[in-house]
Amino acid sequence: MIKKFQAPLGKLSKIIGKPIVLIGDDIDTDRIIPARFLKCVNFDNLGQFVFEDDRKDLKGKHPFDLDSNKGSSILIVNSNFGCGSSREHAPQALLRWGIRAIIGESFAEIFYSNCTAIGIPCFTLPKKLIKNIQEKKYINDSYCEIDVNKSTLKSKLFNLDLKIKNTSKNMFLSGEWDATSTLLQNEKLIEKKINDLPYTKFYHSNELFKTI
Repeated sequence: MIKKFQAPLGKLSKIIGKPIVLIGDDIDTDRIIPARFLKCVNFDNLGQFVFEDDRKDLKGKHPFDLDSNKGSSILIVNSNFGCGSSREHAPQALLRWGIRAIIGESFAEIFYSNCTAIGIPCFTLPKKLIKNIQEKKYINDSYCEIDVNKSTLKSKLFNLDLKIKNTSKNMFLSGEWDATSTLLQNEKLIEKKINDLPYTKFYHSNELFKTI
């Protein structure tokens, strides 16, 4: 069952949630959300179709189908995650399933940028540490906490140093990743800019209405 979707908003400093492990290098966007779902009008229902073909092949044994992973929000992956096409539907599908952060060895650049744009921080860890997490040598309790400012992943059993681009970290901490909220907060500046543009002045002038 997909939990009710709530979009992240504004400043993101901490993420608390259960980890979900997905093993494999070069997992591309077509596996994350198959191409036939790209014709959707909006992203609302994409969460239920994330990894659709892989899940069918594994007949209920895919990590996104296991009862033990229900409610998970921190995805643990390997290298070059999100490679392939640049479709923004892939991170949108993960977000709507419930993923709020991703930790991996490495990410495809466009996928990384698409995640940042919708409020999913992507962190990296060395291959050995990712393997230890995936083999549950570190994660033996239900919940972990990501501190975006300190770039750490911790639980009762461990405290690991994560890596994230400084530009991305600053965007999450300041809330600048959230373009919609930023625009709404600067309504007066936007209105002033519109009024200063010569072509908008023309279309709002009395001269235009006199010619109609």
